[in-house]
Amino acid sequence: MNSILITKMTCKGICVRYKAQKPVGTGRYASGQRRCQICEIFIKWEGLWCPCCGYRLRTKPRNLKYKAKLRARVEADSIEAKAIAETQSEVEDVIVVKAPKVAKAPKVAKAPKVAKAPKVAKAPKVAKAPKVAKAPKVAKAPKVAKAPKVAKAPKVAKAPKVAKAPKVAKATKIKVESIPETESIAIKA
Repeated sequence: MNSILITKMTCKGICVRYKAQKPVGTGRYASGQRRCQICEIFIKWEGLWCPCCGYRLRTKPRNLKYKAKLRARVEADSIEAKAIAETQSEVEDVIVVKAPKVAKAPKVAKAPKVAKAPKVAKAPKVAKAPKVAKAPKVAKAPKVAKAPKVAKAPKVAKAPKVAKAPKVAKATKIKVESIPETESIAIKA
């Protein structure tokens, strides 16, 4: 009869008030819903943190496939919003609001015209200097033909290596002294 009740101690049940229904035709994240991983619920909440448990809300899907869908949906929405904004600005330019007519002010008498000053004679034009003939172009020297390439000599096979003779140990010098015939031979090293 001992039943164990497993509940999450961090969820306080406040999130149930903000529970969001699944939208038809769009995704949850695209419609502005957020998911709390602790409370395991999608909520309609504008904040970054869960009102119930205080954990960070997830605003983007974790699955790569659904991330691509959301990205495409957001781009399509932004393009559509730009098109709507452009058409509204064009419509505002076309619509002209007629202002009510204002009574005209009485005409004021014009001032008498003042005589213009006599025109001054223009200075005579100066003759342009004659054009100087351009120097004739000098013909370029003909290009010298390159010498034909010489074929490389074929490679000669290398002679086989001769084995070296083994090294012989160095001989030690022996001093020989003049030895009288009667004495024994003594060798000093």
